[in-house]
Amino acid sequence: MSLKDVISSDELSAPSEDGLAPIDRLTPVLERFRVQASLFHSGPLCGHQVFDAKPGRGFLHVLRRGEMEMLHGQGPRKARTHLSEPTLLLFPRAVHHEFINPPVDGSDFTCATLDFDGGARNPIVQSLPDVIALPLERIDGLSATLDLLFAESDRVRCGSRLLVNRLFEVVLIQVLRWIIDHPDQAQVSQGMMMGLSDPRLAKALIAVHRAPDADWTLERMAANAGMSRSAFAAAFKAATGTTPAAYSLDWKLNVATSLLRAGRSVKQVALDLGFADAPSLSRAFRRRTGSSPREWLTLRHAAGPATPQT
Repeated sequence: MSLKDVISSDELSAPSEDGLAPIDRLTPVLERFRVQASLFHSGPLCGHQVFDAKPGRGFLHVLRRGEMEMLHGQGPRKARTHLSEPTLLLFPRAVHHEFINPPVDGSDFTCATLDFDGGARNPIVQSLPDVIALPLERIDGLSATLDLLFAESDRVRCGSRLLVNRLFEVVLIQVLRWIIDHPDQAQVSQGMMMGLSDPRLAKALIAVHRAPDADWTLERMAANAGMSRSAFAAAFKAATGTTPAAYSLDWKLNVATSLLRAGRSVKQVALDLGFADAPSLSRAFRRRTGSSPREWLTLRHAAGPATPQT
């Protein structure tokens, strides 16, 4: 079963609170911007553990047992949180964080790094806070996934590491679903995830995500949401923090970076995304990133991939 199937089979069968046909809000995004998880620890963590912020790297920690202090951020903005129950800790972007456990009999963890396609420019990453600390009991259906994840991570069997990595990705999808349903509890106030939490705005956003090459006028997006232009524009700005026109262009350019990373030529990307020609894409790309598509690719290749956690 693919991750797409995991999302679609649940969301398409779940009843909607407003009586309307349920919609899949995540697949169009995750198909464009994939995420890869990689297990790097399972078992006790004792003493002081430091996880440095490195570009392109996120973390998903599951505190299975024990109590600890968590520090995140640096300098005067460093925050301290005491954790005393099984908790999921999602760091979607590069954020320095530290765990302070007893020197012996430390807390029990299962941990993975996360590689979001596009890194900090991934639209999911851009719309989430630096850290989400979520007690495991809050997410319906999570326990079954974690039981299998823990069973596979606690002993070596054929294919266990590959299976654990996939299960971490399933856990992430379940967390993202929860965030869409509970943006306030996740401290999400603006951005794509906030927009997807509104059933009306979600219809317009899904349409944009599925067809980045289309000409997304205000009228067309409002029609997808079933709202007037003025009401849609106001609600969209309040939820996402930007205008419908800016969002649709930004989505096109985010998709452009994904296609460029996959090896598409600038000319082909321009055609695929509905730009008049390659220079039109290059001008829009430069205004957004400060560099042309070719310069951006050169800088990306020079930077190289983030060093994996070991």
